[in-house]
Amino acid sequence: MWGAMKVAKWGNSLAVRLPKALVEDLGLKPGNEVEVVSAAPERIALAKDERRQRAIERMRARAWSVPEDFVFDREEVNAR
Repeated sequence: MWGAMKVAKWGNSLAVRLPKALVEDLGLKPGNEVEVVSAAPERIALAKDERRQRAIERMRARAWSVPEDFVFDREEVNAR
């Protein structure tokens, strides 16, 4: 258990500061996203949102190789 967390006002929103132990358990870093995976009136469950990282990994896995003699010709590409 990570203990109680205080809800604070942040602009027009409310925010909760996550305890260091929870941040470490979830492997969070600044800029990471979290998602609420379940919620009830007195309890919420969070998970690290890794959809973006999985999408990047899928794109990298599909990377095509470019022939060594390939030359990008901007004029040819933009010709009408």
